[in-house]
Amino acid sequence: MQSAKPFKIPESVLVVIHTADLQVLLMERADHPGFWQSVTGSKDTPDEAPVETARREVLEETGFDTDAAGAELRDWHLANVYDIYPHWRHRYAPGVTRNTEHVFGLQLPAPLTPSLAPREHLSWLWLPWHEAADRCFSPSNAEAVLQLPRFCAATL
Repeated sequence: MQSAKPFKIPESVLVVIHTADLQVLLMERADHPGFWQSVTGSKDTPDEAPVETARREVLEETGFDTDAAGAELRDWHLANVYDIYPHWRHRYAPGVTRNTEHVFGLQLPAPLTPSLAPREHLSWLWLPWHEAADRCFSPSNAEAVLQLPRFCAATL
């Protein structure tokens, strides 16, 4: 007999994948066509560090290795706390309604072609940062993309 799927941990990451010239990778959700987003995902265990969650989720969702030559994963030291959309609350323990999302940026040397996880995403595209922000369905994702020029300038 299969055991029930464990509840999601209400702590996650958002990874804005971009190039130095501020092109941003977005992916279309398989469970909600028309919903475009950056890499997101919850911790697998309560003690998993957010940076490890970010590395794992990027690899799972895009096939990109954050340790590859030319890639630079940065913790933006931002955390968004938001209400979990009602249609996704069943994934969490009863009574859990809020999530904490840690924001990261992953700079790549060029717009690469991701290997999508077909159960998670239908398609992908690279857009200039301001267009990508407009395309994001999640307000916290859109705001992170809008912050991209500031975080890139801080590292120059």
